[in-house]
Amino acid sequence: MGIIRKTESVELLLKEFHDTETALSTIELIKRLGKRINKTTIYRVLSKLEEDGVLHSFLGFDGVKWFARCKSHTQVQISDIHPHFQCISCGKTECLDIKVDIPKLVNREVLLSQFIIKGKCNLCVA
Repeated sequence: MGIIRKTESVELLLKEFHDTETALSTIELIKRLGKRINKTTIYRVLSKLEEDGVLHSFLGFDGVKWFARCKSHTQVQISDIHPHFQCISCGKTECLDIKVDIPKLVNREVLLSQFIIKGKCNLCVA
């Protein structure tokens, strides 16, 4: 894990994740912070926070990259894989606190696995 410099950009991005329980897409972060931080800096800081184990990312069903806070402050290992839920009505996306076991594959090394469950969230079902 590297050292994260506490720049204004880092602080602004971390505050966005601190203030929400759901995942945030790069598109949403650019909408929220685009007037205060340029797009390139947002992508660079997100990448660094992910590399340092503060955030993890996954691709939503629409191909957009989403980020969420890591529960443990370590780099995501293949054993830490958990599914994500994305509402097809409102777009709310969140981590699910469910353990997923990745099977050992003969003559293969699994480096990444992503699980996304699509459906309707509790607010959209009601």
